[in-house]
Amino acid sequence: MEAKIISSVQNSLVKKILLLKDKSRERRKTGLFVAEGQRELELASKGGYNFETLLYCPEILPQLDSHLISKNGNAEIVQISKQVYEKVAYRETTEGILAIGKAKKHSLEDIRFTTKTPLVLVAEAPEKPGNVGALLRTADAAAVDAVLIANPKSDPYNPNIIRSSVGCVFTNQIGIGSTTEIIDFLKKYHIRINCAALTASKNYVECDFTGATALVVGTEATGLSQDWLHNSDQNIIIPMQGEIDSMNVSVSAAILIFEAKRQRGF
Repeated sequence: MEAKIISSVQNSLVKKILLLKDKSRERRKTGLFVAEGQRELELASKGGYNFETLLYCPEILPQLDSHLISKNGNAEIVQISKQVYEKVAYRETTEGILAIGKAKKHSLEDIRFTTKTPLVLVAEAPEKPGNVGALLRTADAAAVDAVLIANPKSDPYNPNIIRSSVGCVFTNQIGIGSTTEIIDFLKKYHIRINCAALTASKNYVECDFTGATALVVGTEATGLSQDWLHNSDQNIIIPMQGEIDSMNVSVSAAILIFEAKRQRGF
C-alpha cells in the first residue's frame, strides 16, 4: 500500500495529533485518541479497536506489520520523518509507530460478565493518570472481569494512562460512571461491595472473595466517599506495620485482587 509522506511539523495531521494528545476536550469532541508503540497497538487491535490512521517513521521502523495493516484495512498509512515523529511521540522508546484510533464509550450498560462470580475492581475518583494506568495493568495481569471508574479525573485515553498501563487500557473491560451509577450497577448484578477503608474494617485475608466480588479503592488522600461506605457490604483493610496508614492505591488494589485470585485458585 502506497503511503502518504509527511516531513513538516506544520502539517495539519501533525497538529491534529498534538491536539488529541494534549487536550481531553478534543478527544471527547472527536471520539478519537492517539496511541503509540508496537505492543500498545497490538493490544488495542486484540481489544477490538480500529485505527483510522497508522503512522510510522521508516528511519526507526522500516515497514509496518502486515497483520496490523490487514486488521485496519481502511486506515490511512502515513510515513513521517524522524523530526515529525519526535514532535508527535509521547516518549522516545515507542519503536517509531503511532496511530489515531476510535475511542470506546465505556458505558456501564455495555459491561458483560461471562461468569456468575465476577471479580470487579472499582476505583473512585483516581487523580493521577499514572495510578490509573497501574491499576489497569494489574487488572489485566489478574484477568479481572471489569474495571469500573467512578467520577474519573482523566479520560482513559490520556497519553499517560496509555503509557503507564502499557496498553492494558485496551485489554480491560472498562465502565465509567458516577459513584451512584456504579453502586446501582453492582447491586443490580448482586455483586458484593468490599470497600478498602480504615474504619469498621476486617482484615482482607479473613474475607471471602470467592463469590461475585467488587473491590473498591479510593484516593490516597481522602479515601472513599460516604456513599461507598454507606453501601459497603464489608469494609476491608490491609494491616500496616510501619508509621503510615496507607499505601499507593495501585499497590493496595494489587494486594486485594491477588488475594481474591488466590482464594479462587488462580
